[in-house]
Amino acid sequence: MTSEKYRVRVTKDHLVFSAAHFITFNGTICERLHGHNWRAAVEVAGPLDENSYVFDFIALRDATQRLVNELDHHVLLPTQHPAIHVTSDDREVTATFESRRWVFPREDCVLLPVANTTAELIARWMAFQLKQTLATHAGAANLETLTIEIEENFGQWAICQIPMHA
Repeated sequence: MTSEKYRVRVTKDHLVFSAAHFITFNGTICERLHGHNWRAAVEVAGPLDENSYVFDFIALRDATQRLVNELDHHVLLPTQHPAIHVTSDDREVTATFESRRWVFPREDCVLLPVANTTAELIARWMAFQLKQTLATHAGAANLETLTIEIEENFGQWAICQIPMHA
């Protein structure tokens, strides 16, 4: 048995999305709506396959790019927050927090099944989305972990690592 570990990591200048959000913290504080140029990086770990690689760089890059494109130039809103209430129809999305209210065109929003649109929970959401996508790829059977890194601001990363088979 070998003690060697292998990982493949992808981050590119185009794995960036511009998106607006606001978060709550300390129970009653809600930030103002603001935006970031978020950067994504992805890493998978596992043994080498018969071709001597962990996973196809291009497939990993392309799957990550599709997720980044879904979020780019949108307002990110949490649908599972206990105090931010989000409702939508085919035209508008309304978000409320206490006495504050925001209304956005439906096509400008991504409703995320998260409790708060923190970089950590965005990384988690992306990790589980990517896990589903990669699972259909022939090279995914031996992957052990998937790690997503989201940079919210220069030098400020949130990282989520999940098992590929659990």
